[in-house]
Amino acid sequence: MSAKEKLPEILKRLKKEYPEPMTTLYFRNPFELLVATVLSAQTTDVHVNRVTGALFKKYGSVEDYADTPIETLRKDISSINFYNNKAKNIQASAKMIIGKFDSKVPKTMEELITLPGVARKTANIILSNAYGINAGIAVDTHVRRLSNRLRLTKNDDPVKIERDLMEITPKEEWGNISHLLIFHGRKICQAKKPIHKECVLYDICPSRNI
Repeated sequence: MSAKEKLPEILKRLKKEYPEPMTTLYFRNPFELLVATVLSAQTTDVHVNRVTGALFKKYGSVEDYADTPIETLRKDISSINFYNNKAKNIQASAKMIIGKFDSKVPKTMEELITLPGVARKTANIILSNAYGINAGIAVDTHVRRLSNRLRLTKNDDPVKIERDLMEITPKEEWGNISHLLIFHGRKICQAKKPIHKECVLYDICPSRNI
């Protein structure tokens, strides 16, 4: 069975297991999602939500992030991995959004990836979750791992994996497949020790013997 032939069954089973495929990051508007997604790199969503709970009360607008002293922003996110660089990118993005995009987070991949700290993965998350636009598929470590274990791709590079997934996945499912693979990767198909006895994909997984 080819990857394209197998994908509908994978989606069907994972949707039954995870009926609400959406980001677990807390946000109220597109810029807050940008901030949360930037913070989430190499940090758990649970920890990011703990930090942004206070952050989003303090900073109510894009202008607040642009105008605050960078030392203050760094302090406010200091429990996050790589907080110095993330604070710099968040503030630089805020200033660019104000100056170039009329204080509104852009709605295209081409514009989003011009923002500091925003690559395709972050842009895909923003477009899908904030605007309902499927421009691509967000590929994180879970998506990369499961895509290879399920033989949906032969590549290890995130950009090539995204391309392969886009070729076999209906466009309306591009946002969903990322969330579904992430949820399953966190709960069942973990990096070191997959929980085979609880895996709804076990019988169709080429890597079930790992």
